[in-house]
Amino acid sequence: MLYNKLKSKPFLIAGPCVMESADMVMKIAEECVKIASERNIEYIFKASFDKANRTSASSYRGLGMDEGLQLLQRVKDTFNVPVTTDIHESYQAEAVGEVVDILQIPAFLCRQTDLLVAAAATGRIVNIKKAQFLSAADMIHPLEKVRKAGNMQVMLTERGTMFGYNNLVVDFRNLVEMREMGVPVVMDVTHSTQRPGGLGGKSGGDRKFAPYIAAAAAAVGVDGYFFEVHPEPDSALSDGPNMIPLDQFGSLLDNVLKHHRI
Repeated sequence: MLYNKLKSKPFLIAGPCVMESADMVMKIAEECVKIASERNIEYIFKASFDKANRTSASSYRGLGMDEGLQLLQRVKDTFNVPVTTDIHESYQAEAVGEVVDILQIPAFLCRQTDLLVAAAATGRIVNIKKAQFLSAADMIHPLEKVRKAGNMQVMLTERGTMFGYNNLVVDFRNLVEMREMGVPVVMDVTHSTQRPGGLGGKSGGDRKFAPYIAAAAAAVGVDGYFFEVHPEPDSALSDGPNMIPLDQFGSLLDNVLKHHRI
């Protein structure tokens, strides 16, 4: 059972921010599977079929749900790995739940009761990302919404806290407090380097801080690590400034796992 695995050993969630093309998705999935396998770490592929929360109406959103789900199924069938993606509307939960192993609830939507209940009803693992405006203690309420809907397979993800305008900081006490709730906790490393809306019509970020955030999370104690990766982040259609270059990902992960083992 996947959820039991995620509670018993370190795991990795990685992939592109958004699906740009089938070829790109399959290339990233193949490389991430290889990286994770060489390091004997449980791996879940992540990619969004629709980024409904982009800063600007002109921003690229993705391939759409139908094509996106077909592509996620192709990743599962080709590489025999679990997959995850985010949903933004309650009606998406059932169809997405037929394909993915983990339903991701975006941070800005983590208080949306109907969305949480719909995700819970699929019977899939529900990964709730902590809103940038909430404390760790506040996350007991989204967690309980899913549990009271009959689904005990819940994860919580830290992705930074708003610090003034267009800036995030990570309060590592959040990892401790959320783990005390008895669920796997994930450190979303790359989104925590983000500067929301910091480039005018899109979000900025600074990926150079990702190794330090990941190492600090490992030192504090965390169950899983979330990275967005891309072959050419500077030309990516979403979240480029905070994504990790694919050819640097293996060495970064080696350092994270070294700290995790310690």
